[in-house]
Amino acid sequence: MLNKPEPQPGTPHPAIYRIRIQGQLDSQWSDWFDEMTITLEEDGNTLLTGQVIDQAALHGLLKKIRDLGLTLISICPGQPDNSDRSITKKRSTK
Repeated sequence: MLNKPEPQPGTPHPAIYRIRIQGQLDSQWSDWFDEMTITLEEDGNTLLTGQVIDQAALHGLLKKIRDLGLTLISICPGQPDNSDRSITKKRSTK
C-alpha cells in the first residue's frame, strides 16, 4: 500500500475535491486516483471525490486524467456531493 504524502509545513489543510470526468470508470481505478471515491452518475459521467493535500497533488490527479485521455468536465473544491443524481457503482455478483 502506498503512503500518502503529508502536506508541507505552512501549506493549507487538505481540501475535498469533486472532479467530474466524461464517461464511466470502473471502481478498480480508485488506487490509480489516490484512493478517491469513484461514483458513476446517471448521466454517464464519473465523479471522483476525495481529499487532496495540496495544489501539487491536485495537478498530479489532473495529469493522470490527461494521460488516460479522459475529458475533464469540472473541478469543484468543497464538500462532497450528496445529491440524488449520482449512484455508486457496485460490482455485479452474477
